[in-house]
Amino acid sequence: MRILVVAATAPEIATLVAAAPAHVDVLITGVGMVATAARAARAMTETRYDVAFNFGVCGAFDRALPLGRVCHVVSDVFSELGAQDDERFLSIEEMKLLGSDEAPFTGGRLLNPAPPLNATLQRLPQVRGITVNTVHGHESSIAAVSARLQPQVESMEGAAFMYAALITGTPFAQVRAVSNVVERRNRAAWRLDDAIRNLGETATRMLRDA
Repeated sequence: MRILVVAATAPEIATLVAAAPAHVDVLITGVGMVATAARAARAMTETRYDVAFNFGVCGAFDRALPLGRVCHVVSDVFSELGAQDDERFLSIEEMKLLGSDEAPFTGGRLLNPAPPLNATLQRLPQVRGITVNTVHGHESSIAAVSARLQPQVESMEGAAFMYAALITGTPFAQVRAVSNVVERRNRAAWRLDDAIRNLGETATRMLRDA
């Protein structure tokens, strides 16, 4: 089985890289959706992978998700793709520039229609994500996006990875560990080391199950 592991930064998957078997290719894209979409799509086009995994950290809107919890993001969206109309946000679908079910979207979201049959993956809680260029850190913008999309987690790369996998027909899963609560920026409250450690342990088990 040929496996692609995608991450934005090397520290997020350092434990996994150290023990990755020969049939696993590791792609470090750099931070952000543009770099992730371009580099992941190129990798999945040049090589046919049996499965691609995106591993990384995320912030949690859902306070029921404890810091350090590893989640399977099965639904994601580019939350900033649209226009501002005074106090109202217009989605790209509302602007009639994209159909809500126009491939690879389903109901305006990127969904994972057939996650790989992986025992470790199946034990993870499934969550809804949003992907952003600017992580949320202001009460009003947090409240607005929460009301509009009801996200549980956010990242800067997740939907871009899912887009690349969907357009290339590559089976995939996006797996993230919660490093912080989405709130006014408070790095002192983050548990980044715990999130990365838990993510590494989960990712290693997933590759053993693959």
